[in-house]
Amino acid sequence: MRLRHDERLRKALTPLRGLVPSAGYIPDLLTPGAAGDLSVSLDAIGATPRHVVASQMERLNAARHGRGGPTAGARADATDLAGVVRAIGTYFDTLLRPHLPRIRARVGADVDLRSQALLSGGVQGLLDSLAPYATWRDPVLEVDYPVSRDVALGGRGLLLVPSFFCWRRPTAPADPGLPPTLVYPVAKPPWHLTPEGGKGASHLLGRTRAAVLEAVAGHGRPDGCTSTDIARAVGVAQSSITYQMGVLRDGGLVTSRNSGKNVIHTVTPLGRRILDGA
Repeated sequence: MRLRHDERLRKALTPLRGLVPSAGYIPDLLTPGAAGDLSVSLDAIGATPRHVVASQMERLNAARHGRGGPTAGARADATDLAGVVRAIGTYFDTLLRPHLPRIRARVGADVDLRSQALLSGGVQGLLDSLAPYATWRDPVLEVDYPVSRDVALGGRGLLLVPSFFCWRRPTAPADPGLPPTLVYPVAKPPWHLTPEGGKGASHLLGRTRAAVLEAVAGHGRPDGCTSTDIARAVGVAQSSITYQMGVLRDGGLVTSRNSGKNVIHTVTPLGRRILDGA
């Protein structure tokens, strides 16, 4: 519905549809180094050398032709990098910017999780925390990747990038000459960005309480999360979280247990059904 009434957005998506297929190879030029700033990333895309653009377009078109899908006859084109940059900016401002606080909260929660795993278990603990997406079998990190591929680090290290927009499986740059990077999904409900996402739960529980339940369900820790984790994700005072958790616990939607100095909260099957049904 949004596309039908927004001509500017519809025009912006036209060049992006050909460059970002639903499956398979995506040109590395669209995912520059993790600068943490959209303007820096857009500048990097716009400055991609022409020979790199040509090489990646050939690879993309070859991959699409090999799949033999309905769009295999149409060749992807990124010769107008300025147009691609404008399209990405429009897409971001129109569809993503309103959700940026929640996206950042999810990514921040994952960074906290990995940092705690590193502090408590060292590199071994950090790599183990990537399950089920990756398994550490010294000296090899085995990744649940859609194609069979070996990447030798050669002393370069491995950059781990949590991504809200990575789904089901991790991904990585296709160009072996780029810095080794593993992009993996952060935990999130499947309806997190949809217009109706969580609306039913909000009507049933209230907006704040539904957000708290969603934070517990989507935090990503297999053993649950603390009130501090939830307060950071939802953006409310911890004293409010204590009250809301008591109500959700009395309703059978979450459980809580003591673990050292912390209270660990997990969502119950009933709580998940309410969120999924929403």
